Amino acid sequence: MKPKRTALPATASAAAVALLLSLTACGGDASAGGDGSTVTVTVGYQSRTINTVTAGTLLRSLGHFERQLNALGDGVTYKVDWQDYATGAPITAQMTAGKIDIGSMGDFPLLINAARGKQLGKPTRLVSVTGYNLRGGLNTIVTAPGSSLTSLEDLKGKKVSTSVGSAADGTLVRALQRAGLDPAKDIEKLNQQPAVGASALSSGSADALSQFVAWPGLLAHQGKAKALYDGARLDLPTFHGVTAREDFAEERPAVLEAFLRAQAQATDYLDAHPVAAAEKVAKATGLPAEAVYLYNGAQGIATFDPAIKPQLVAALKKDVSILRDAKLTGDVDVDAFVDDRYVKRALGPAAYADRLAAGPPKPAGEVWPKGASKTLSFTSPGALLKHVAAHRDEVRAAYVPDATTGTLWFADRSVWVADGAGLLPFLAPETAREYVAGHGGARVVPYAEALERAS
Repeated sequence: MKPKRTALPATASAAAVALLLSLTACGGDASAGGDGSTVTVTVGYQSRTINTVTAGTLLRSLGHFERQLNALGDGVTYKVDWQDYATGAPITAQMTAGKIDIGSMGDFPLLINAARGKQLGKPTRLVSVTGYNLRGGLNTIVTAPGSSLTSLEDLKGKKVSTSVGSAADGTLVRALQRAGLDPAKDIEKLNQQPAVGASALSSGSADALSQFVAWPGLLAHQGKAKALYDGARLDLPTFHGVTAREDFAEERPAVLEAFLRAQAQATDYLDAHPVAAAEKVAKATGLPAEAVYLYNGAQGIATFDPAIKPQLVAALKKDVSILRDAKLTGDVDVDAFVDDRYVKRALGPAAYADRLAAGPPKPAGEVWPKGASKTLSFTSPGALLKHVAAHRDEVRAAYVPDATTGTLWFADRSVWVADGAGLLPFLAPETAREYVAGHGGARVVPYAEALERAS
């Protein structure tokens, strides 16, 4: 997509206004530099929350934002200050303090961002989306590998680690309520950061962990956890997005639009080169590329698109009550918070309409051969298993979509069901049991047996 250039000032008066604006500080410092000026744009991101990579880790590594800024042709020298955080909360704190201009975070933190901004007189706006899942598959509840817990009902009286105010906490609350449990009384909730919760699960001080991408997949890949509940069973969209300070957006719309064009370029790169993108993110974060690809791959749990889809806005409105009940926010005016004007202008009306209409790909399995720059796609689980069985020493990773929700998971960490000649994968044991109960003759089989049956 070609950079959109803004016209140079045509008169001395316009030039004076442009210079004045260029000297207005963004989140970083703005200072005179040579014949023009230097402006620092501060971007807050979460490198290990990998569904924000098109507005953070991947975007930074590709350099698209810096090139878009250089192409503005407005006589200003731009510098980008990338600030990496573990969660959305400190990004919100820095934004409301006027120190971060643009930030990315998950849907529940976005609502807190909106509430805090309004409360402190520093309003923010949701300006684009990064990664989303229309069913809620970005959040998963996991247990220790040797745990005897196999259903949500088993969590009664147990210690469950999550990050209060996060989308993963929202998934936990809703899942427990649907299972007939009271999230406030029937479990002991441990409010912990993801890394702390992962350690608690490993040490046995937590019985289960409800977290967002990429922690469940990472722990499963490392053999440190197994899935208990697939967030996609809620059938409620979850997503991550980009928020900007309202004053920054109004003072420097061309800069914000440059960011959003760059985000679209990073999205296109991820779609065209999913393996290379996963490797870049893995190198920058220290995460295993196999875990990154589970979420961000061609058939990954997340779909990336900057368009602010109506389904996501509707889901955001439903999320408000969860945060309000937890006394983390009051009411949030979601319609006032959502502002797609900038991304529409950045991409153009036609391109934006196309992205708005686009959706996730049809679920399919993938095998990532060792040393390969592309994966192999399989439309049936049996065909994928047959290939894996015939190339056991040549497979870096194999992924299969859950037979009911479509959520991608590692083939060797999935629960397999044999139904006649068919082989079906499930992310969690409870879902597999429900299928078996409704299909006479079907039974759960170990992964090794599933491979033998397919070969």
